[in-house]
Amino acid sequence: MTTKRSTLEELCNEFRANTKIPPEKFELYQVKRGLRNPDGTGVMAGLTLICNVHGYLINDSEKVPDKGKLTYRGIDITEIVDGCAKDNRFGYEEVAWLLLFGKLPTSAQLEKFRDVLNSSRELPEYFAEDMIIKAPSKNVMNKLARSVLALYSYDDNPEDSSLENNMYQAIQLIARMPTIMTYAYQVKRRHFDKESMFFHPLDPNHSTAEAILNAIRPDRQFTDEEAKLLDLCMILHAEHGGGNNSTFTTRVLSSSGTDIYSTISAAIGSLKGPKHGGANHRVMMMMQDLMEHVQNWENEDEVAGYLEKIVRKEVGDHSGLIYGMGHAIYTLSDPRAVILKEKARKLAEEKGMNQKFDLFERVERLSPQVFEQVKGDSKVISANVDFYSGLVYEMLGIPSDLYTPMFAVSRIAGWCAHRMEEMTTGGRIIRPAYRSLSKGKKYVPLQDR
Repeated sequence: MTTKRSTLEELCNEFRANTKIPPEKFELYQVKRGLRNPDGTGVMAGLTLICNVHGYLINDSEKVPDKGKLTYRGIDITEIVDGCAKDNRFGYEEVAWLLLFGKLPTSAQLEKFRDVLNSSRELPEYFAEDMIIKAPSKNVMNKLARSVLALYSYDDNPEDSSLENNMYQAIQLIARMPTIMTYAYQVKRRHFDKESMFFHPLDPNHSTAEAILNAIRPDRQFTDEEAKLLDLCMILHAEHGGGNNSTFTTRVLSSSGTDIYSTISAAIGSLKGPKHGGANHRVMMMMQDLMEHVQNWENEDEVAGYLEKIVRKEVGDHSGLIYGMGHAIYTLSDPRAVILKEKARKLAEEKGMNQKFDLFERVERLSPQVFEQVKGDSKVISANVDFYSGLVYEMLGIPSDLYTPMFAVSRIAGWCAHRMEEMTTGGRIIRPAYRSLSKGKKYVPLQDR
């Protein structure tokens, strides 16, 4: 082991010695790192009809903070959420239809779509045994990616890139992703956590949210209120524009003409990252660490002091990030976080967890001040959806292993919509430029090196 570590260290040192790009070079050549403009706005890379994410205004070429707004196919997300709440019905399937087809479904269309999804939830014969049970994964996201990629082998026509075939494959994936997730979770519990593993039969009358709770609860029991809240989380996570990392990944792969399974598997890998969908899990880890080290949660000076240590990379995961704070587009507010925060507040009151909710709210309020004090950065930031989604999942009894996978099974609707839009309207393979800084060198024969 010592020899192996020594060799690895030597190799890494060799890499570092020959892979140095001075930060000033990026500015010199006007490289927009992260495909971001100097003011933090995104580089315009495409057009879409699917979604719009609004978080700021441009006034005289300057970025001006504004209240966040999210629209699916032109419809404000708050109106969608309020419409479903008013009728006391599940809305994720309706949102999936809206994203895929461009307009709200009629009652008949929605009922038929739900029937199609319900009839497609079952995995292919022996798929669970061969692809999930026989190869357990510590991380459910990795198992999701592998399983989606493996579905290629169970598709009689995987390479057909026609709209009709892509639509069929997309609906199959939207239906099957929750089933794969819950199977992968049960196998992970049995193999790594040494706990009981159980597979409940699917109920054809369940909505997507109900099917998930039915699969992860040992007694299959859940309330309508719990299922509706999970459904709300799925609606809020279903789509977020073409520029977020996983959706852009979807469009990049789709532009190459590759199959849908390779595309969605790559998107899952992107979403897993802690700077993207994995942030909701990191929020809960960060808050758990803070709760263990801050004695008086109500003392703002003590809480702020620990947040300063986080930003200085002295504690936590040493990333310097206060997870769940700030967003690439939203400034004054993230509409998804606003909605979830109110739900979290109500749940906390019902479950006697007011003190914990108050701490989250305190961290949200103090974080901008801490960033300004430690880094001298007065940029307007607010809580994003990840800050409160983990807390809501925790109060719903959703295991932490499923926080990010829940994001994936929700976002699959948006990914599929963007894939079909890219293949229909894109027309060119996405291929940005990289400037080479390497200088010409002569080849040296091996014996002379």
